[in-house]
Amino acid sequence: MLDVAHDPHQTLANVRSTLGPEAESELASFLGYSRLIWESAAPHFVEGPAPTWAAMVGLALRHPRAVAAIDPMRSMAAGIDRHVSEPHLRMLLRRYATYNGSDPRSAPATLNCIAHVELSLGGYGVQGGISALVSAMAAAIESRGGVIECGVPVERVVVRDGAAVGVELTGGGLRLGRAVVVNADAGWLRHGGLPDAGRRLPAAAAPSMSGWTGVLRAARLADRRPHEVLFPADYDAEFADIFDRDRPPVAPTVYLCAQERCHGLTGWADAEPVFAMANAPAEPAHGSRAPEVWTTLATAMEHRIRAAGRWSDGDALVWRRTPADLATEFPGSRGAIYGAASNDRFAAFKRPPNRVRGMRGLYLASGSAHPGGGLPMAGLSGLAAADCLGEDIGLSTLSPSPG
Repeated sequence: MLDVAHDPHQTLANVRSTLGPEAESELASFLGYSRLIWESAAPHFVEGPAPTWAAMVGLALRHPRAVAAIDPMRSMAAGIDRHVSEPHLRMLLRRYATYNGSDPRSAPATLNCIAHVELSLGGYGVQGGISALVSAMAAAIESRGGVIECGVPVERVVVRDGAAVGVELTGGGLRLGRAVVVNADAGWLRHGGLPDAGRRLPAAAAPSMSGWTGVLRAARLADRRPHEVLFPADYDAEFADIFDRDRPPVAPTVYLCAQERCHGLTGWADAEPVFAMANAPAEPAHGSRAPEVWTTLATAMEHRIRAAGRWSDGDALVWRRTPADLATEFPGSRGAIYGAASNDRFAAFKRPPNRVRGMRGLYLASGSAHPGGGLPMAGLSGLAAADCLGEDIGLSTLSPSPG
């Protein structure tokens, strides 16, 4: 068992005590490499507008060392293995490919910057859980006079004279305005949500991973960590199952998040809520997998949790959601959690930008748009879309009204 701490120096000390001084030295070397990737890539691929080929050519001419530093020609796995030989550390670092639903065997080594973000910059939780973030956003909208309508499905974006002017609701009815910000999966736009989407958006790429998720009503354990990742013996076999064989992993890696310890949520009087997740493939382009497939995965997850001593007698699964459920709830997504997978070196250029090409007043803010999937990246996508909208309609219109 290896403890990963918020403080990178503590993590290195833990690696030394658990895996030895050579492993500590290897991780320190890797963190230097991943920091250089982040510092070189973040301004152009994460924090700025959606990257373009013209911008990258200009960057290469002005700062050739910065382009080389992002290590785009190697795979994540090759970049890891170049610095790290200890097998358990290799597992840990390959795990970061799953943070945007990709395959470390084929995703560009540029994504090794994710290790720097978590291991060196630190991991943070939201007090009260993600629902507290939703509540804060709703309060901010309503404080500016916004009105939130729930349970009102949208059929399509309304386009007039080459501009997005509102949305049409399922079953009839319109909501018109000066601009439309879509936080649905970009696949929804391609499947009828936007007229002429094929000309406005990049071609659909292969989907990222999906995930089987559930909540355990679990006994409180004195040694339970806020986050735990239970690895199988052969981690690469999981990626082969998902991406090569298009099936849920036979021996899944299981992620557990103790909600009381991580987010300060209140559980039951005699038990605590523990979120459980296993990676899985997205649903097929046509049709869906048999329900038995997900039952088998859930059983394999339970066996893995029990084997690790994290499932006690009396624990029970009280909620679950399969990739098929996700695909139904989010049309066009196929249940993929992170939009398109980043399984080639050009993936960043294929992701839909926040300002839709040739369509005034339409903006994208989601994990399937720039800069990518995962909650922090989706938040940055929202900020990028807001910047685009502000530039187009004037920042003064976004300022709070007097009083």
